Amino acid sequence: MDRATIETLVRNALLKRLGNVPATDAPAPTLVVNSSARHMHISQEDLETLFGPGYKLNVHKMLYQDGQYAAKETVTLIGPRKRMIPNLRILGPTRKQSQIELAFTDAVSLGIPDIPTRMSGELDGTPGAYIMGPKGILELKQGVIRAMRHVHMSPADAAFYGLKNRDLCQLKITAPGCTTIFDEVAVRIDPTFKLEVHIDTDEANACDLDHATKVEILKA
Repeated sequence: MDRATIETLVRNALLKRLGNVPATDAPAPTLVVNSSARHMHISQEDLETLFGPGYKLNVHKMLYQDGQYAAKETVTLIGPRKRMIPNLRILGPTRKQSQIELAFTDAVSLGIPDIPTRMSGELDGTPGAYIMGPKGILELKQGVIRAMRHVHMSPADAAFYGLKNRDLCQLKITAPGCTTIFDEVAVRIDPTFKLEVHIDTDEANACDLDHATKVEILKA
C-alpha cells in the first residue's frame, strides 16, 4: 500500500470521528440544492373555491422531485392592512390542507414580520391570510409559514450520511468570497425522494447559490 493511500485512509478515519464526512466509503450521491421561491400548496376544496367547481391544476413546469410541479395557476395573497403579493404560484398536486410558504422578506412585505419557521404541514398556531383567485376569495385561517430548510433523502442516501428522519444536519455552500454553512437543516426521508436540499430565496441570496462551486451535507 503506497503512502498516498495510507494518508487518505487515515484522513478519512479522522474526519469520520469528527462527524464531518459520511459513515461509508461509497461514492457520494449527487446532491442538488434548489432555492424555493414563495408558493402555495392547495387542497382540492380550496382550489375549487378560488377557481370554480371541479377545477384541476395544469402543469406549468415539472420540479425535481418526481410527481411535483409548478402549476400554471397563480393567486393573489392578501395580508394584514391589505398588503398584497400578486402572482403567487401554486404547486401541485393538491394536498390535504392548504399552506403558504414565504421567505422572511416576503413575510415582512406582506405585514407578517413574526412569521414562524415550520416544517411543511405543521401549521397549528400559524397566521392566516386571504387568498384571491379568479372565481372567489378564500380565508385561510392558518397556514402561512417560513419553511424550515430541509433535505429530501431516500433511505439509501440517509444510510450514506448516517442520518435518520427528522435529524438536523449542516449544509455547506462554497461560493467565491461567500462560503456559508447553514445549521439546522431538517432531514426528511422517503423511498420516493431524490436527494435535494430546499432553501428559501433569502438563504440562497445570502450564500450566493447561483455562483456556488460546491455543495456538501455535513453531519451536525
